[in-house]
Amino acid sequence: MNTVTTADRSTTTSRPGRPASRRAAPAIVALALGSFAIGTNEFVSMGLLPEITRGVGVDIPTGGHLISAYALGVVIGAPVIAALGTRLPRRRLALGLMVAFLLGNALTALAPNYGTLLLARLVVGLPHGAYFGVASLIAASLVPPAVRGRAVSSVMLGLAVANVAGVPAATWLGQHLGWRAGYWSVVVIAALTVLSVLLLVPPTPASSGAGVRTELAALRRPQVLLTLLVGVVGFGGMFAMYSYIAPTVTEVAGAGSGFVPVVLLVFGLGGVGGTALGGRLADRALFPSLAGAGAAMGAALALMLVAAHSAASLVLAVFAVATAGSVLVVCLQMRLMEVAGDAQMLGAALNHSSLNLANALGAWLGGLVIAAGEGYTAPSLVGAGLSVLGLAALGVSATLRRRERRTAAA
Repeated sequence: MNTVTTADRSTTTSRPGRPASRRAAPAIVALALGSFAIGTNEFVSMGLLPEITRGVGVDIPTGGHLISAYALGVVIGAPVIAALGTRLPRRRLALGLMVAFLLGNALTALAPNYGTLLLARLVVGLPHGAYFGVASLIAASLVPPAVRGRAVSSVMLGLAVANVAGVPAATWLGQHLGWRAGYWSVVVIAALTVLSVLLLVPPTPASSGAGVRTELAALRRPQVLLTLLVGVVGFGGMFAMYSYIAPTVTEVAGAGSGFVPVVLLVFGLGGVGGTALGGRLADRALFPSLAGAGAAMGAALALMLVAAHSAASLVLAVFAVATAGSVLVVCLQMRLMEVAGDAQMLGAALNHSSLNLANALGAWLGGLVIAAGEGYTAPSLVGAGLSVLGLAALGVSATLRRRERRTAAA
């Protein structure tokens, strides 16, 4: 990973092993508040989909396009904004992205019809990946190299906490005060993020020599492409299972529909724990942790084939999948920042594009096997297979990595 600039280095603490300096800790919390806002916004649409579709007069399948539009915005926005914004000071870019996110959610809450709402969801998705990219780079620049993984995972922890607290709260508001209230709550969180970043995040300059051509050059790096492939295929395995968790709970485990929120809560808690753990593992041994997380998630998905038949064992398996998956996400983020070279902004942002593609791939393949009559445990088997493919891509990356080291030594 590139060394930080002199301006960045001045904000770090001289005590090795501490997660952040006094100035860095509140800055990272401010950046994590933004990821909490983004996580709440991303998943509240799923919780409020019935209310939204009734409100704008469309059916549920048509309303599902709102979720797809957001994912498309993430996939498009992350590389484009990261490349175009690379010359901007990082704090200014983070502020601009959060303001755009705030305005997109306000447009969502004010949308008079389905067409406007669809456009608003596409717009809101655009800053998603780029914000995580620039926020990760700011957090990493504020701490010593030995604890950068923990700093980045702390930023991403906001996304995990959103699944436990933000999404249920915003969904409750939307159900009781109208679906638009759910998005107004996100607007409030985004406004608090803008204020917090202004007050708590120190000015951080752009990378020296940054430019669109430099950023896009990362897409020609085999290690970047292989890491993105690990994210799309390997993490797609989790979404193959998670997309159909509700019918798995009711039809396979034989639990009532009231048990579904319990399983979702357990999944969220596993995500929080895995994100925190992932930062520490990435700091200790990044590549082995990446491989271990992929293997652990594949094993947990395979275990779901048996565990899904009991409510108690299902909960444990879901927790294991969520924990391993979250470790994998943090390690992928750090790996992309490492192998992207001078294009760290694009590398950090592309992680979230790959994860949204993983979401689409996993849900699609899981739906195919269910439609083929294989039952609701079949998506977990598909997920385990995708994890194996992700590990295969990682194996190619490891082979290439060894060759690069031998060449450098020679």
